[in-house]
Amino acid sequence: MRIATWNVNSVRQRLAPLLAFLKETAPDVLCLQELKCEEGAFPRLEVEDAGYNVVLHGQKTFNGVAILSRHPIEETIVGLPGFDGEGQSRYIEAVVSDGAGEILRVASIYAPNGNPPETPKYAYKLAFMAALTEHARALLRLEETTVLAGDYNIIPEDRDVHDPAAWAGDALFLPQSRAAWRRLTNLGYTDALRAVSDAAGLYTFWDYQAGAWQKNKGIRIDHLLLSPQAADRLSRVEIVKAARAGEKPSDHVPVFADLA
Repeated sequence: MRIATWNVNSVRQRLAPLLAFLKETAPDVLCLQELKCEEGAFPRLEVEDAGYNVVLHGQKTFNGVAILSRHPIEETIVGLPGFDGEGQSRYIEAVVSDGAGEILRVASIYAPNGNPPETPKYAYKLAFMAALTEHARALLRLEETTVLAGDYNIIPEDRDVHDPAAWAGDALFLPQSRAAWRRLTNLGYTDALRAVSDAAGLYTFWDYQAGAWQKNKGIRIDHLLLSPQAADRLSRVEIVKAARAGEKPSDHVPVFADLA
């Protein structure tokens, strides 16, 4: 099973790269974030023609998350349990067959950015992470193969950013944000990338401004968190960095994990 996550930064603008990714990488499940469209505007026909079932939680102009699956989708949870999203579409969860008679639970997550940190946006970010942590705790009790995938808008460590000093005051890198990340992972979830590599300089986002891509001034904020049952099956993780060099790219790139 290949599970991927990608903040497409407008699915309608990235339809061609999305279809190319589905064809070339063939994920069994793809979690999308920042759709920036309501359900009626989602390119469902094109995605279904590519061989994928779709569930989504859309929102006009902002946010929006989806799960695409080559396998049947048996159950869906729309919205983060225990959290008042104030109309923001940031969480969707689904149960799919893994093709071998077992189930896989997957969530597509678009956590709040939180900037500027001195505004209510940061309190909203931390409240979202607290609710996510509590729900993630409950999911562990199911003892299922679970993947919590998405754009967490958190840089976990210094090695996940090109210049830690430059991001010291940013909501993505504040100590409270990183502490929220640790509370989540300390429940028993495995950061898929860090299970296979300790290397610095592995980024998933490069801003459109100031030549960030050309200068490799990136950050790692797109993550796949694995339950113990999923971590036991992990065989490979890849950041599809080449996607950032394509025509009209998203500022994020896909990340996928293979589960044996």
